[in-house]
Amino acid sequence: MPTAAIAGPPSKFLMLAECRALWEASATLALWPLLQCAPRGDGHAVMVLPGLGASDGSTELLRSFLETRGYAVHGWGHGTNCGPLPGVEKGLLDLLHRLHQSSGKVSLVGWSLGGVFARMLAAKSPETVRNVVTLGSPLHGSPKATRAAKVYELLSGRPADDPRRQRWARPTPMVPTTSMFSRSDGIVSWRSSLDEETPFSENIEVEASHFGLGVHPAVFYAVADRLSQPDGGWARFAAPASLRPFYPDPARP
Repeated sequence: MPTAAIAGPPSKFLMLAECRALWEASATLALWPLLQCAPRGDGHAVMVLPGLGASDGSTELLRSFLETRGYAVHGWGHGTNCGPLPGVEKGLLDLLHRLHQSSGKVSLVGWSLGGVFARMLAAKSPETVRNVVTLGSPLHGSPKATRAAKVYELLSGRPADDPRRQRWARPTPMVPTTSMFSRSDGIVSWRSSLDEETPFSENIEVEASHFGLGVHPAVFYAVADRLSQPDGGWARFAAPASLRPFYPDPARP
């Protein structure tokens, strides 16, 4: 996705519409019994990384759901995500290697900036990573494609166009990779979340707010489906016929 194609951040209307995340979380709780029909996994370890300014508390609902699908789920364990502060990269790599040594390859799920960390881990240690799923992560483009640039600078002490962060997000990791995005994302331009399509990478579109991507029932089902893919037998996402209306074609104009 060329940088020039990402003109700017989401509109102010979409940013104001982020309040619908509360409704999306409520929908997940209401549909919790039905979500138990989502694909189950084989018990391998999954690390879930929160977005900018958030902690493991923000991913508690997602982690609880993945535990019901049979996974050994772990938070990132670094408090509030303030970006690439000293020690964070090493701490995450150490955790990844410990999980790999104890239970084999690890799946990574990253929300927003957490997805950038997930891709960094997969790029640095691909032999330990089973697959990567990112939720509304800024993978391409300039800081102008997100409304969180100022917050990033305040929390990380780094410029929003930090080349190190951009290197972490690109290129697509050499492991099965899924980028989930929403065209109504009010924080990150959906175009910047579109990943390059390769035999082992894909884009899945849902209709959600940015803050709702980590609590949305359609996201939960798709994440469970992606994590259930056998190691070495990854295939692209294909929603059941009854659920296809919840997953628009990401390639449409």
